Amino acid sequence: MDKSDRQRKRRTQRDYTMGFKLKVVDAVEKGDMSYKQAQKIYGIQGRSTVLTWLRKHGKMDWTQPVRHVMPQSPKDKETPAQKIKRLEREL
Repeated sequence: MDKSDRQRKRRTQRDYTMGFKLKVVDAVEKGDMSYKQAQKIYGIQGRSTVLTWLRKHGKMDWTQPVRHVMPQSPKDKETPAQKIKRLEREL
């Protein structure tokens, strides 16, 4: 075995056809697989290759990050003394 046979060829973005990219993006957006599963199944090298394709060719909106905010309850604003009194009343 030659040294070149043992080494994997490094692929670039240009090595993948547009049809292949769109197929992978469509499968990920439908929820058939995650982007990491797509990388493993199709042998796509690079950590962010599929994510880049999703941003460029996907139909989802990637301009605004999704922010998950926990709703604040009135109990969060209680002082320790108020909390003790409330808990005593509940007993």
